[in-house]
Amino acid sequence: MCGIICYAGSRDAIPIILEGLQKLEYRGYDSVGVCVKQKDKGLYVAKQKGRVAQISSSEKFENIDSNIGMGHTRWATHGEPNDINAHPHMDCTGSISIVHNGIIENYASIKKLLIDEGHNISSATDSEILAHLIEKFYTGDLKESVKKALKIVDGTYGLAVMHKDHDEIIIARKGSPIVIGLSEHGVIVASDATPIVAHTKRVIYLNDGELAAISRKGCSIEDSNGINIDKQIEEIKWNIDSVEKKGYKHFMLKEIYEQPESLRNVLRGRIKEGRIKLTIDIDFKNIRRIIILACGTSWHSSLIGKHAIEEITRIPVEVDYASEFRYRNPIIDDKDAVIVISQSGETADTLAALREAKLRGAKTIGVINVVGSTIAREVDSGIYLHAGPEIGVASTKAFTSQVTALLLLALYIRQEQGFDIDKELIEALEELPEKVQEALLSDEVVKDVAEIFKNSPNFLFLGRDINFPVAIEGALKLKEIAYIHAEGYPAAEMKHGPIALIDENMPVVFIATKNNLSEKILSNIQEVKSRKGKVISIINNDSIEVSRISDYSILIPQAHRLVSPIINIIPLQLLAYHIADLKGLDVDKPRNLAKSVTVE
Repeated sequence: MCGIICYAGSRDAIPIILEGLQKLEYRGYDSVGVCVKQKDKGLYVAKQKGRVAQISSSEKFENIDSNIGMGHTRWATHGEPNDINAHPHMDCTGSISIVHNGIIENYASIKKLLIDEGHNISSATDSEILAHLIEKFYTGDLKESVKKALKIVDGTYGLAVMHKDHDEIIIARKGSPIVIGLSEHGVIVASDATPIVAHTKRVIYLNDGELAAISRKGCSIEDSNGINIDKQIEEIKWNIDSVEKKGYKHFMLKEIYEQPESLRNVLRGRIKEGRIKLTIDIDFKNIRRIIILACGTSWHSSLIGKHAIEEITRIPVEVDYASEFRYRNPIIDDKDAVIVISQSGETADTLAALREAKLRGAKTIGVINVVGSTIAREVDSGIYLHAGPEIGVASTKAFTSQVTALLLLALYIRQEQGFDIDKELIEALEELPEKVQEALLSDEVVKDVAEIFKNSPNFLFLGRDINFPVAIEGALKLKEIAYIHAEGYPAAEMKHGPIALIDENMPVVFIATKNNLSEKILSNIQEVKSRKGKVISIINNDSIEVSRISDYSILIPQAHRLVSPIINIIPLQLLAYHIADLKGLDVDKPRNLAKSVTVE
């Protein structure tokens, strides 16, 4: 959600900034802008509604020479997507420029104050007031004016500030991620590590309340009390190849096909001689309840995790939307363990819910993909997914890795309770990458089905038991990238409403692989067929009767019931991808969506 890139060093800043903005496109955006400090000519700003490619290919940067600057991709919150609302924003004098991620909650009252004082505010954004507020306090020291301005701001920010008379960029963070990369040729700052890794793997993660100043000479950081601090330099473990398409048409397709490897990574070193190896600092013998908090796709993986953890450990599990949990005065104490799940580790609602849980005494565990992210740093214990960067906005490999991590955690808790753990399930986890590889062989059949139904206005996805959340996730994928209305439901609930929608124009996708409820699913399929609905079934070799009565069948391998969601989601991911691609849509950057939702 929005992206920031800053550079100060010995090289030409504009190519580095534009390349960095391209790397940040996956976060979702609708406008783009750049500000650089020209040698002896002050600040130069170019911004517009549209894509990075448009501003890169324009003549806006001809004859512009600079070694220091910043760029921004905006995802609209306050004010429609247009040239005026695009970042960077300037003050009245044209001396100060800012780019901002986050939300300024009290911007309306500050805006009124500034207008009353004579400031001319031209955009509809909450962000522009920061430039004017810094101008209000500026007396020659840029850092001090930023600090004074931020003292009266309520909200969240990843903020970068430039002044025409200063050869530095001031960076501030509260609730919106900032990463600082230290390379041989300069300092690169970004809202995540994706645009940094091409230049260096040595990074510093800013914490809330910290402030940095970057220049061609390097970087200095101070804490919320204004005291200079030496931050730990960390090393990024992945490389630039991880954020390239490698011949695939889209990042989403690449990431679907990366799942055998991403699952190997989440499993690697965590199963040894029949035991689960995790670093979790919680005594589960004293835990009476587990609460899982997440949003979006991560919430769907949480529902699968609830099934698995309750079945394996017999500890009751609740799953809550993080965005609702934080506002409902939850009953929680030190006998509860709270698991927070976020691919980015920066999801604003999940982070706020985590902090609420910690305030009430709960033990906390993070299931996170991005190393060094805010949630990863604030939980008591955690499980890194090691899935590598996920660039496609619609989550695929992170989802399957999250479910795998939750299965490992369930077995670990059982082990810590002093009981034997299911050897068959361990074997099923170890076989999982190969099973997913086999499931990917369904791709051509899925593409044929996608061609038939690409123009359908509605879809219904149905599953039962642990595969009900797979139906919800399959529907979400189709909504996200193909813009088709789709609903996921427990198959048994179809008769309580959705059956009214079924006619000859309604495709219904059943997760109908063989399990203890296969006969029930078969009855549900019959109910759809009797109303002329078109049935698409996800099956395996034992689903002969389902295949016989379905209009279309997609064959995938049989697996242990508890790992089956990880395999069953594969054809649904492919179905959404191919429908979107056949419709000519921007698969990796669907409209209105952001990869990392860092505001409420």
